Amino acid sequence: MASQIVVMGVSGSGKSTVGAALAQRLRVPFEDADDLHPAANIAKMSAGHPLDDDDRHPWLEKVGQWLADHPDGGVMSCSALKRKYRDQLRRHCPDLEVLHLSGTPEVIAARQASRPGHFMPASLLASQFATLEPLDADEHGVVIDVDQSIDTIVEEYLSKIGRENR
Repeated sequence: MASQIVVMGVSGSGKSTVGAALAQRLRVPFEDADDLHPAANIAKMSAGHPLDDDDRHPWLEKVGQWLADHPDGGVMSCSALKRKYRDQLRRHCPDLEVLHLSGTPEVIAARQASRPGHFMPASLLASQFATLEPLDADEHGVVIDVDQSIDTIVEEYLSKIGRENR
């Protein structure tokens, strides 16, 4: 049975790369939530200003709608840093699964440095870590360390949720 999965984490944690690999492995569609941001959000982040909840709400509605539009399974990369953001997505998909890509600020900063030109400047990394609320025990999800290969992360996720034979 396919699921709607959000690959979450701070900017630079590998959400898009892992999400695309996971979707390919599960043979379901993939979408990057960054591509759903309105121009005003991208401009704000590009200028070095973090988004606030008012900026994120309509964007998260688009993300949640995409997930709901894929009842046969889909993978979305989305920061989803706060519990309330994940709850907003769950209003669209109550059985949402979450893969939290976790890493130290040092590992994430090194990853960010290797992707020049991304609209999220490295200067916002501290605000991302300050905003991050780890998964609560009642959230259907898995936390995996990003400091390993993409294939290893995907395999570990599938193993932890009982889908290693896919």
